[in-house]
Amino acid sequence: MPAEPGGPGATELAALRDFSRRLEALGDRLADVDFPADPADRAEGVAHLAEQLVCWLGWAVGYADPRSPAFHRQNDLVTPWGGPNADNVYRHARVDPALRYRIRGRMGSCSDFILAVRAGFMHMPTWGTLAAVTASDLGIGPGEDFELLVGGDAEGAVPLPPGAIVVSIREYYFDWTPEEPATFTIECLDNDGTAGPRVTGDSMASRLADAISAVEHSVLYWNDYMRDARAAQPPNTFATGFQLAKGLEAARYAFCFWDLADEDALVVECDVPDARYWSFQLYTLAWFELVEPAGRITSLNHRQAGVSSDGRVRVVVSARDPGVPNWLDTGGRRAGLLTLRWFWPRSDPTPATRVVPADEVRSVLPGDAPQVSAADRRQEMARRREHLAWRFRT
Repeated sequence: MPAEPGGPGATELAALRDFSRRLEALGDRLADVDFPADPADRAEGVAHLAEQLVCWLGWAVGYADPRSPAFHRQNDLVTPWGGPNADNVYRHARVDPALRYRIRGRMGSCSDFILAVRAGFMHMPTWGTLAAVTASDLGIGPGEDFELLVGGDAEGAVPLPPGAIVVSIREYYFDWTPEEPATFTIECLDNDGTAGPRVTGDSMASRLADAISAVEHSVLYWNDYMRDARAAQPPNTFATGFQLAKGLEAARYAFCFWDLADEDALVVECDVPDARYWSFQLYTLAWFELVEPAGRITSLNHRQAGVSSDGRVRVVVSARDPGVPNWLDTGGRRAGLLTLRWFWPRSDPTPATRVVPADEVRSVLPGDAPQVSAADRRQEMARRREHLAWRFRT
């Protein structure tokens, strides 16, 4: 029988019904004209909605208490949102500026990490980076153990300014090798070890409301973000690079929305970016997910991309493999987003683009560009899958 109004269970069950209604309404929104109309894109949209449900329900319900924090892994192969970096693992832990925390870990094969204190996630009404530190700047390198204090007034502690609600870790894997990735733990130093109170109807209702709000904001915000950015520039060209307001100080981005016929290829050329890290990566429209990172070669970073004999970088985006280095596979998608990232920059690159028939790609590359066989490509993909299996192991 349904719970009596005002009786035991009424609050949380009412919240669950509201959650279900809002989820159904959000599914209906995917059929509106501001979302992609192609049947394959629509199917991916439902998959994306399910992924967001897993992500934000987990965060809101399972990681809600800043007195008993733990790192919640997001933007992995199961919960992508907001243009995740193919070279990252993302972890988030709930914090309270009134409390102190200790983060311990081991780098393993992780090349670097950025720890950021944030007011929220970018698609939420309140967000922004409030403080950040980088492992390499702290002298922490691959294979090493580390310990960081967050909050409080101890010397060297990462500050927790007013408004901070989450500590985020971005792990960077420059060399995609099949080795043990990093591990992180977090503990609240102001928790005396006693168990917290049991969940109540009111607290469960609040968590469900937070979860469905986060799903709604994520699905709607990133679709609008991608549509607005695409409308602001011609296809197959790079817009001016930018630093995201309220984002990481180290980060720079440039967007190119490709729109290619089946037999076309987009050739990108630029000087080697003068930055500690750079990469080219492919994303889907609307859902802003990486294009099949475990099934296709859709990202290349500064350790993976080959440099031509004239000292310049050339990347080819197409549905068909042109048999040349630095190919990024669209997976048959007519349109999508190519992002150039460069972090910790000393100057900004200026990539140039041109569209050519896919069977003429070699004619616009240096004459000594090597031939990449189908067997070479299979080996490259196998190495990537092996690394991802390690990086996202449970």
